[in-house]
Amino acid sequence: MKKNHTNLPTLVMFQDEARFGRLSLPQRCWAPSPIRPLVVQGVVREYTYAYAALAPMSGDLDWMIASSMNTTEMGAFLRHVGERHSDKFVVMVLDGAPSHRAARLPVPANMALIRLPPYSPELNPVEHLWDEMREKHFANRVFDSMGAVIAQALGALDDWESSPEAVRSLAGWPWIVQALQSS
Repeated sequence: MKKNHTNLPTLVMFQDEARFGRLSLPQRCWAPSPIRPLVVQGVVREYTYAYAALAPMSGDLDWMIASSMNTTEMGAFLRHVGERHSDKFVVMVLDGAPSHRAARLPVPANMALIRLPPYSPELNPVEHLWDEMREKHFANRVFDSMGAVIAQALGALDDWESSPEAVRSLAGWPWIVQALQSS
């Protein structure tokens, strides 16, 4: 792992990406009895990708929308995070996706990557961000264009970014907070 030779303050962030698109999946919803809700279903297979990194202690959220999930886009996202936190040394915790392991992945000088164990999404609090977005912003909706999907994702991520307390509440799991406070 890369060392923090610059003695910058350390910021621990968790990173993940998710796919959002026009292929909808109906979710449970409430309706007064005896009404049975009708949910329109979209079957168009078009997608966009959201990259996010969050800091459980400070509530910082950095994100980016991209047309694909690959090493180039991951490098662009890491560069974006590195520039936003140029006054910190970012320790980025992420999964072992191929675009995260690529030998040609450019990692900013103020960043070190730590990989989670394989098949352990339950250790990454960003997964809960995606669950919240899917439940609150995408469930039971049909989008008439990719522009509408992107606009919905932008709005949701912007809401989360402007609410550090909500990010801390979502991601400040006891084991993470204890580990970061004791280090």
